[in-house]
Amino acid sequence: MRSVPGREYACRQAAMESEEKKMSIVDSVSKAMVPIHREGWPFIAIALVATLVIGWFIDPLFWIGLFLTGWVCYFFRDPKRVTPVGEGLVISPADGVVSLVGLARPPAELELGSEPLMRVSIFMNVFNCHVNRAPVGGRIERVAYRAGKFLNAELDKASEDNERNGLVIDTGNGRIGVVQIAGLVARRIVCFVREGENLSAGERFGLIRFGSRLDVYFPVGTQPKVALGQTMIAGETVLADLSAPQSPAQSLTRVS
Repeated sequence: MRSVPGREYACRQAAMESEEKKMSIVDSVSKAMVPIHREGWPFIAIALVATLVIGWFIDPLFWIGLFLTGWVCYFFRDPKRVTPVGEGLVISPADGVVSLVGLARPPAELELGSEPLMRVSIFMNVFNCHVNRAPVGGRIERVAYRAGKFLNAELDKASEDNERNGLVIDTGNGRIGVVQIAGLVARRIVCFVREGENLSAGERFGLIRFGSRLDVYFPVGTQPKVALGQTMIAGETVLADLSAPQSPAQSLTRVS
């Protein structure tokens, strides 16, 4: 077998290393870019066209429009999430901050009874990712939409007065209620699923456009593992463990 001359061999090695470096850069860039949810593309297109048209006549507004178009892309981002898998785990359905924790009567349309249940509310501002994910795996027993007002979603009465869409998920060992609530800016609740379908924990089921809130209702006796002001990551943060022994003691927290 004829040996490859030293110079030719070195050139081939250099070419291979250069190609590997390029592939590494492309791979790094592709991983850094967050996918955009399909619901956002019409809004991105509208923002971009408006930016080009207005910018054609008024140059400074082009840069403002370009910034706003970038923000719309950011708003509709849909990053991958790593969901904890375990019996009884309830996962956060939304990015945001825990705004309410305590007992509350679930919306009547969910048919979860009239007795107060433990509720955790997660407020999403306009900078949070607004793709909503299933808190538990199971069968969708009920999907119920109710028209309403558009009050500030941080207010407690928003759970009763605002436009909302609720799901009841039967896990086989209990039922979890999750309610999408429109906010002061939000004007559109989107739900991708229907009654009778099966969901896995962390699976996407909807989104709310431009600032809103999600309420999660737990079975009687559940003690959440989160506290007021805690930051949630949809599909990753554990809200409660239904399989663990429930204790009436409240969790201690520390801000650092």
